[in-house]
Amino acid sequence: MTSTSPIARRFDFDRSSPDEIALFLAEAAIAAGPAVMDVYERGDEVRAKADGSPVTLADTRAEAIICDHLARAVPRTPIVAEEAACEGPVAVAERFLLVDPLDGTKEFVARNGEFTINVAMIEKGAPIAGAVYAPALGRLWFGGDQAFVCDAPVGAGLPDSSLWRRIRVRSAPDALTVLASRSHCDSDTEAFLAALPIADRRSRGSSLKFCMIGEGLADVYPRFGPTMEWDTAAGDAVLRAAGGVVLDLAGAPLAYGKIGADLRNGAFVAWGDSAAARRFGSC
Repeated sequence: MTSTSPIARRFDFDRSSPDEIALFLAEAAIAAGPAVMDVYERGDEVRAKADGSPVTLADTRAEAIICDHLARAVPRTPIVAEEAACEGPVAVAERFLLVDPLDGTKEFVARNGEFTINVAMIEKGAPIAGAVYAPALGRLWFGGDQAFVCDAPVGAGLPDSSLWRRIRVRSAPDALTVLASRSHCDSDTEAFLAALPIADRRSRGSSLKFCMIGEGLADVYPRFGPTMEWDTAAGDAVLRAAGGVVLDLAGAPLAYGKIGADLRNGAFVAWGDSAAARRFGSC
């Protein structure tokens, strides 16, 4: 994988590898970083959406920037972005883009830095490439065929390829490091965790949990509460590229493009080591 120039007027998915697509998505994600951090540093007011979930000016600004980049570069590819999707019906195709302009709005409001900007490419129901940018942390993860992490200061653009570090999941130890959502934990999650040999349990916000497993810093992340496809797609893509798996409760890879379910995910478990997933089961 090699570095590319800033987002071009046109991007040809048909002629691009998953690694090249991941870079294209990474450029779109980091382009929104300055707008998000501007709102973060000012501490603007939060309002509630129709479903009661929080939204900030950072969500809408970041989504506009990302979608503008994507629409200019790939005008014929459907884009499903969180805030637009909340306003009306969405359309997907065999290939489409998923955008979460601010994953972890509660973390954003709490000002703990654990929020991300997520962009993913879905093809035939699977996330084949994705980018996760944590602007407050200055970190970028992206993956297609391979997965990488690098420092990415806000406003500096995509770092040179010499600064990227390839990441890979680890083999599960006898006692696992578990990641749980900082804002969303429930009795089903606790029941699942009670059946595992756990050495350490950590809380993290947003899609950072997928990325930590991809880096080999943790082993499993269960999520039994509700999520949307744009919440998980980019982190899922990075984790898969790093050698991990995200399984539903039937033990199948988490699927995308579930238009009949309004793009809602069911329960899932993200694993670094697929052998551990088989040993302990997905639920």
